[in-house]
Amino acid sequence: MKILITGVAGLMGSRMADWILENTPHKVVGIDNLSGGYRSNINKGVKFYHFDLAINKIVSGTTSSTKEGEVNLNLIFKKEKPDLVYHFAAYAAECLSPFIRTFNYSNNIVATANVVNECINSKVRRLVFTSSMAVYGENEPPFDESFIPQPKDCYGVAKYACEQDIIIAGEQHGLDWCIIRPHNVYGRKQNIWDKYRNVLGIWMYKKLNKEPLLIYGDGQQQRAFSYIDDCLKPLWRAGNKPWCSKEIINLGGTQEVSINNACDALIKIFGGSQMVEHCEPRYEVKNAWSTFDKSVELLKYEDNTTLSKGLEDMWEWVLQQPERKRKQWTDFEVEEGLYAYWRAE
Repeated sequence: MKILITGVAGLMGSRMADWILENTPHKVVGIDNLSGGYRSNINKGVKFYHFDLAINKIVSGTTSSTKEGEVNLNLIFKKEKPDLVYHFAAYAAECLSPFIRTFNYSNNIVATANVVNECINSKVRRLVFTSSMAVYGENEPPFDESFIPQPKDCYGVAKYACEQDIIIAGEQHGLDWCIIRPHNVYGRKQNIWDKYRNVLGIWMYKKLNKEPLLIYGDGQQQRAFSYIDDCLKPLWRAGNKPWCSKEIINLGGTQEVSINNACDALIKIFGGSQMVEHCEPRYEVKNAWSTFDKSVELLKYEDNTTLSKGLEDMWEWVLQQPERKRKQWTDFEVEEGLYAYWRAE
């Protein structure tokens, strides 16, 4: 079997590729535009295409004979003939998304539409799409799969639109799918150099650079964090078990924690005595965590890793990483209401 993974240079995509290559005999083809992930994350066993799903073009050749813009997604699918597709590619910055609307919708909705088209045309066995807990928005936690989504930000809107498009593709064109709604996934190979997303990674970057850890607002926001290693085998089941066909399933941590307490847990890993600053609150959902019963039943999900243990493992990996340039947006589409700590330095 051949498996295609989009977003293969990011946290979930790269680690999923690792798991498949280490635990199964199957081949993996990977796609990523390297805007939020790193080539060094990609397993050497992956056949990699440096490809931008939003514009449907190769970014740079996988061989010296492949020219920029020469290949589109249809040609990749025809050449590779994937049986199973994991669509992880996205720019998952919830609170930033209202300031980069066009970019957000292009890199989530348009990119997903291109993937869905080729999954239909190539008659793939199943598409596994990672949506987001952001679709639940203003619902009362814990969020259950039966809830009607009420996204509060543009990223949640984009992910919900993608879900609906995939469901339509299943009804009209016979595409088999499984939609996973992960939340706050963290671990080795996460991008800690992006100041707009992944709060645990942002704090680790701050520590490396001897800067105070920022907490937006009062820090009483409640979240549940999901260690990547606990999610990989369940994701494999989502793509391969018949009872996961056309199911929407939450995936992630079973224990909610305040942002303040998560910060305290990380400071203990750092060895204590770390400066913390509270700053301007963001427009976001105050409390957000999900039910996990369905993931236990269908995916055999087990929350085996405590937050402290997961943070310790991730921090150990971070300390081994090279210094990288931090992402800084300079071309916001909307500046009205932009938070002071995101303005150009």
